[in-house]
Amino acid sequence: MGGSKPFSVLLALVSCIHVLADNTFGVRDGLHFSLESRAANIDGSVPTYKNPKASIEARVNDLLPRMTIEEKVAQIIQGDLNGWMDLSDPLDDTKTFNQTGLEEMMRLKGGSIWGGYLVPYDKFVFGVTVGQKYLMENTTLGIPALIQSEGLHGFTNKGTIFPSPIGLAASFDPTLVTQVSNVTASEAEGLGINHMFAPVLDLSRELRWGRVEENFGEDPFLTGEIGHAFITGLQSGRRRNASSNAIARVASTCKHFAAFGSPQGGLNLAQVSGGERELRTNFLKPFNRACLDSLSIMTAYSSYDGIPAIANSRKLSFPHLLTDILRNEWGYKYWVTTDAGSVDLLMTLHGTCDTRECAAKTALENGISGEMGGGTYTYLTLPDQIKAGTVDVKYLDATVKGMLSAKFALGLFEDPYPYEDYQSLIRTPASRTVLHQADTESIVLLENRKNTLPLKKNIGSIALLGPQADRVTFGDYVFFNASLAGISPLDGFKQFIANTSSSTKINFAQGCELWSNDESGIPAAVQAAQSSDVAVVMVGTWSLDQTLLWTPGTNATTGEHVDLADLGLVGAQLKLVQAVKATGKPTIVVFVSGKPVAEPWIQENADAVVQQFYPGELGGLAIAEVIFGAVNPSGKLPVSFPRDVGTTPVFYNYLKGSRPIDAGQTLDNGQLKFGHQYVLNSPVPLWSFGHGLSYTTFNYTNLQVSPSKISPTQDFTVTVTVKNTGAVDGKEVVQVYMTDVVSSVVTPNQELIGFQKVDIPAGKSVTVSIKVLSSQLAVWTLGNTWVVEPGAFNIKVGTSDQTFATTSLTVQ
Repeated sequence: MGGSKPFSVLLALVSCIHVLADNTFGVRDGLHFSLESRAANIDGSVPTYKNPKASIEARVNDLLPRMTIEEKVAQIIQGDLNGWMDLSDPLDDTKTFNQTGLEEMMRLKGGSIWGGYLVPYDKFVFGVTVGQKYLMENTTLGIPALIQSEGLHGFTNKGTIFPSPIGLAASFDPTLVTQVSNVTASEAEGLGINHMFAPVLDLSRELRWGRVEENFGEDPFLTGEIGHAFITGLQSGRRRNASSNAIARVASTCKHFAAFGSPQGGLNLAQVSGGERELRTNFLKPFNRACLDSLSIMTAYSSYDGIPAIANSRKLSFPHLLTDILRNEWGYKYWVTTDAGSVDLLMTLHGTCDTRECAAKTALENGISGEMGGGTYTYLTLPDQIKAGTVDVKYLDATVKGMLSAKFALGLFEDPYPYEDYQSLIRTPASRTVLHQADTESIVLLENRKNTLPLKKNIGSIALLGPQADRVTFGDYVFFNASLAGISPLDGFKQFIANTSSSTKINFAQGCELWSNDESGIPAAVQAAQSSDVAVVMVGTWSLDQTLLWTPGTNATTGEHVDLADLGLVGAQLKLVQAVKATGKPTIVVFVSGKPVAEPWIQENADAVVQQFYPGELGGLAIAEVIFGAVNPSGKLPVSFPRDVGTTPVFYNYLKGSRPIDAGQTLDNGQLKFGHQYVLNSPVPLWSFGHGLSYTTFNYTNLQVSPSKISPTQDFTVTVTVKNTGAVDGKEVVQVYMTDVVSSVVTPNQELIGFQKVDIPAGKSVTVSIKVLSSQLAVWTLGNTWVVEPGAFNIKVGTSDQTFATTSLTVQ
């Protein structure tokens, strides 16, 4: 691994460490292993848990009774690679190994190891190899560890960076998302990483929350489909040398279970209000669709209806989140972990416990399998509590089963090590192709007055302006100095112009900073615009990599723990756009952001508006290709854009009667028109969910629902003919919506129940068929059960300009 002789010497030393046998382990009826070595059967045969041909369940059931209480507890506490490798400086290339730290870490916290650091690959691979080798060869039972990293849009050990999740969702392309996560898994797998903290399935219904960029949007159905695609790509296949019973090569982590993304006031960690119908109708649907095969689930920090997510089970009150729903109703059998430090929050935030013993007991007995670091490791109190009889060991056994099941499902007992050829798996030409497609398909064309876009390739000059023009802006959860791996828009435009042998001149001026009210740079931007044929102004929000995000004195406007009270542009950015537009030159505004930007003036006045959610490494080139028309934009909004923060929430699938409209407004003559909803504003979004324009046009005909009358358990198919009526090829997202006309409880005014992205050449037609499950028509009734109620349903099929073909469906 890395070909370094010092590494080989250290590995040899580790191999000579004494086996840590526990000869005090008591005799139990029916056990078929010796006291001297719990890893062997009395008759000398290979234990079932070491048999790669045995079922996962049989291997778990054989291994569990061989374990001491301390070994079981160590399985469910997160350790840290930094415990035996000096990773304090991500730019330090020295290879510091701590044998004492390794032994102590594995004794107390050897079940899962956090390793999401930017360190030289050979140093990281060495650290993982040493750790796994110690566990496999120098502990009694030889149980390997989960090696963990973040993986929202590429893993945080210098893997390929893709668009942030909100951008991936904008592609409305599950097949592409599967390819993206597949690349992430391949790169991580080679380095020995086998557990990713992704995807996030929270809903973007509270836009002030800082982590909107980590979500797949506001809609439960879209989030579930994109989440399922992401998990499929991440977990598909087997690790090299894994048993035939292994079902995944990298474990995904569905988070944050559940309802975390709608905190009161948009404040991270704040409580979430709602009842069981709200929980099931919106927040749980993505998890139910995507996560039943995910090898782990992470709970939320927050409380829901006054009950902390990590203590939300049968023993407390409805909605029985972790036990009644997740385990009993859904049958989930793998690992549930907390977010970092969550168990301590029962003491420090929620106030439902006053001791570490109470917090550990509460979490364990309510279905939590693992304690992630970041707190005081309250689970270390469990051995004494179990021996004292205050905690029943059955809860510990049940939770360790979930952890062991995940490890056997990954095939780690056969080979948990990094691959010798790991470097050949990272940043390959094939992964670059997937990256490029993801960066282009995540871009959304919001406005295009008088066909301002695309620009002609022989245009004389472009003013490329704004604080996002010469900057690489990634979303959060990327590695230290990640921007060095990306292409800025300025470089992307230069590269595109050079590749097309164009003579177009670029006049660049920044105009202002992202974070400053200083307007002194605006005159230079105005002059650049006046000297050019067209102006492209790039503004927006910004996030930081995880090293900087938690560093005092740094700033960001999106990301974890970065919440907003205002969704408008920060500093002098709007004034820059207004000054450039005042020159009379065609003005194209590009929002580079992790969440919707609420700027009605730009929507009303810009000649074209483009949304680029935080891109991947080729984002700078992708935006140039879209602006010039080398790529026809095909992204759609996974989240609606409010007029300002005061008009939120603005999600499209509001309950009937929740958005009456008698809007106030400013008329062209400057007079004010007073309304009621709102007096001087409107609850109608600037751009709604599903919106996204193209450089071509599409026409929908021959809409049919078959059969048009169904039973409550009968699925149906929506079929429509879509014609590209323009002059260029294009991709269209066919969107199917449903409205339940009359129901026993109030239902949404409309709900997405199907979509499909299709590539249609200019002048051609395709017939699109989308199957819809009858369960998607169900409502959570007053009787607290899902029912597909008889009656009429309106079915709408929409295109990007918000016009619809409609028909009806009857459930009888």
